[in-house]
Amino acid sequence: MTENSPDTIADGKYVELTYLVRDSQTGDVLTEILRPLNYVHGVNEILAPKITRELEGKAQGQRVDLLVDCNELYGPRDESLVMTEKVAVVPREYRQVGTRILMENNLGQMKSFLVTKIEGDKITFDGNNPLCGREVIYQVKVLLVRDATAEEMERGGKPGSDPES
Repeated sequence: MTENSPDTIADGKYVELTYLVRDSQTGDVLTEILRPLNYVHGVNEILAPKITRELEGKAQGQRVDLLVDCNELYGPRDESLVMTEKVAVVPREYRQVGTRILMENNLGQMKSFLVTKIEGDKITFDGNNPLCGREVIYQVKVLLVRDATAEEMERGGKPGSDPES
């Protein structure tokens, strides 16, 4: 199959895909996207640039497994982004492990934190990407590859859908 084959990923191709992310050590599924994501290759990226580059030349119906060091994607873990507070000072709606919270720092910048632990009267928030420090396997399933329409090229994906969702 050549790079210019109608059903292989290249610049200007409309692509639909699903993927899952597995921890390379444990095999645990960390993230699974079942609803197809769509984008126009070379116009916008819905996955990290390293992963998008690996999809070039891949065919419709193909599954691509990529080993990724998340330190390359997100940087190393920053322990200064891990905070522990008394549960009593945290609003009740945030007192659940897995809850995402947007917090503002003293410079007025917003940062997303995840509630990672509640022990006794202490609650821990982590501002690191949950994949930081892990080596993972992205399993990408290419569902559809075709020439993008002019409108899709302009929008970076299917009209009426958000390519980022």
